[in-house]
Amino acid sequence: MTALNQNLLELRGLKKHYPIRAGVLRQAVGAVRALDGIDLNIRRGECLGLVGESGCGKTTTGKAVIRLHEPTAGQIRYHPSNGGGRQVVDLAALSRRALKRQGLRAKLQMVFQDPTTSLNPRMLVKNIVAEPLREQRRWGGRELEDRVLDLLKLVGLTRDHLLRYPHEFSGGQRQRIAVARAIATQPAFLVLDEPTSALDVSVQAQILNLLQDLRQRLGLTYLFVTHHLLVVKYISNRLAVMYLGQIVELAPTPRLFEHPAHPYTHALLSGIPVPEVKATRARIVLSGDVPDPAAPPAACRFHTRCPFVLPICREVMPAMEEVALGHWAACHRRDEVARLVEAKFG
Repeated sequence: MTALNQNLLELRGLKKHYPIRAGVLRQAVGAVRALDGIDLNIRRGECLGLVGESGCGKTTTGKAVIRLHEPTAGQIRYHPSNGGGRQVVDLAALSRRALKRQGLRAKLQMVFQDPTTSLNPRMLVKNIVAEPLREQRRWGGRELEDRVLDLLKLVGLTRDHLLRYPHEFSGGQRQRIAVARAIATQPAFLVLDEPTSALDVSVQAQILNLLQDLRQRLGLTYLFVTHHLLVVKYISNRLAVMYLGQIVELAPTPRLFEHPAHPYTHALLSGIPVPEVKATRARIVLSGDVPDPAAPPAACRFHTRCPFVLPICREVMPAMEEVALGHWAACHRRDEVARLVEAKFG
């Protein structure tokens, strides 16, 4: 597997604002700041987990990176090859036609949350998997059929599944078909948008093992979007925590679970169930609701719900600073959060 210290993608100041329109002329009167200045490196060959509450911008990040949604501002710097001499490409600056012409569209793919809605119910499996091959590489004939069969075998399906429709499969099998379609064009990068959340627990484990195996065999890089912390703990190398359109903490996954440095991360981790019957864990319940992304709070966006807020939190945006090797957090009290949590919540 490729070394994890070389960047495949670099996000710089990435923003995605959705206009709010009103009036007869549908003029823009504001904007929902789904992403508001993301700086993030995604290393070649790694699985980067992205977690946070619903509506914090996780899925929007994934869709913006692969240009399913057009970024409002910022750069998406893509390194096409590992030392192959090709120049870094800013995906955000290319038109959709240029993305396809340069072969970059095939390198960026996505597995959606619910395979029931992401697969065309009127198409046979062989046509669902073959569609991106016909579109991107103009395959046809026996070569196309052999390639489709190889892809199905990669994800644990057989020739017997070629001539069936999506409704004839279980949820786990449908997600395997979605994965086969996503890897058909030999991508370098996959966005996995909660790919196991619609599945039973036992099937979740099978899909996670499949994704792990494919990442190693095909040299893939993942952005794994989820709200399930135990799932992302199992599959990810590093973990980024999002709140209201911004990254508030980034660290190697074991480090983040053992030594979180942001109050929001502490609150998320406190909600993980403890499997032992007699074991207890202090639950950090955040006060208030998530602020409106169309009018986010000034300075630190978490200050309206933070149990350790200071006056400076309402006045100055905290910088993203390194608290340990590879561990970054955006909090004015990053060095004392652990002690404060222990003192207040036990």
